[in-house]
Amino acid sequence: MTIREPHYSTRKWYIYLPTCRYFSNHTATVMTSRLKTGVLPTFDELPSFHDFKGCAWDVWGKDDELGTINLLTPEVVAQAAQEEIRLGRTVSLNWPIHFPSRPVFGRKIPSITTFGKYGPTIPVRDDIIHIVCPLPARLTDGTSLNALNLQNTQSGSQWDGLKHYGLTEHNVFYNNTPAETLSEGEMELHDPSEIDYSKVKLGMHNWANHGICGRGVLLDVVRYYTANGETLPYDPWTTHPITVAELEAIAKKQGVEFRQGDILLLRVGFIQKYYASTNEAKADLRGGSEKETFAGIEQSEDMKRFLWNNHFAAIASDQPSLERWPTPMGTQLHQTILGLYGMPIGEFFDLEALSELCQETGRYTFFFTSWPLNILGGAASPPNAAAYF
Repeated sequence: MTIREPHYSTRKWYIYLPTCRYFSNHTATVMTSRLKTGVLPTFDELPSFHDFKGCAWDVWGKDDELGTINLLTPEVVAQAAQEEIRLGRTVSLNWPIHFPSRPVFGRKIPSITTFGKYGPTIPVRDDIIHIVCPLPARLTDGTSLNALNLQNTQSGSQWDGLKHYGLTEHNVFYNNTPAETLSEGEMELHDPSEIDYSKVKLGMHNWANHGICGRGVLLDVVRYYTANGETLPYDPWTTHPITVAELEAIAKKQGVEFRQGDILLLRVGFIQKYYASTNEAKADLRGGSEKETFAGIEQSEDMKRFLWNNHFAAIASDQPSLERWPTPMGTQLHQTILGLYGMPIGEFFDLEALSELCQETGRYTFFFTSWPLNILGGAASPPNAAAYF
């Protein structure tokens, strides 16, 4: 696999010295040397944090809250836009917020309510989408909003943020942020000038203000296996690992060469199967942990190297979990990808229309944009994502 590293402006990733725990003098010297030249360290040049290899906390500094989104510099975004937007065609990557109608992992069923704001005789309508917490109010029919279900920001299409998953054994999030220092519960905010940013650290607002925009790359695992009429050799709704060798073979077949800062999208097949399944089969997904079995990327050191050494800015798939689920004991990649790399994880992305357009155009790269909800201190958000050709 060829990895091209475009020229970047001298941003802050090369000016910090390593501070991760358990750094050897040799590792510190090698990594510091590479950072001073503006070249990101390889996975094997990163220090370890306890038993976790590949700690990237020092790459962008101890106060960083963007993680690999730092790779999406103005130069990278401009290059991607100039090269990829040619046809004026666009594709939404967001599954309707209503789906899945029965979310997995114990998350809330979507609750979207449209009501007549001034009663049924006046043509004014509002929507209520419950995402965070109930409000002490009532609809025109007298129904208390407190009685309605709440929708989790991770019920459907989503970005997992840096506050979503940390290193569970050590109770820290990205950049060695102790879990107990981050706020919980409902925040009452009135004056934007009086926000205590220590209370919203690592929140989704950081990515929302920066934007997740750059060159997107689709690796269409489903089409790779079924383009000639073959049957998909795995069931997306069962525990099945997608390997590095498979991803590299798909990239080669599609003619894709990765670039630093790419936003990687994987079509594994969950949503395709969802549309083809009965309502009974869909409902069965919410049958508890025994039913929550999904294909996804393998948990391996090779996968960790693949994701870091290609220096993707973000990764997403159409599966409920980016990584195969359930995970083998002690191997959760969420801890590395979010907790050590600071890399956004997207799940439930609707890649069906994108797959068709990529096939039609023969292009598997495109301009990608995502503007998450500007939730101060938020742990996750719908992606509001699109591809441009």
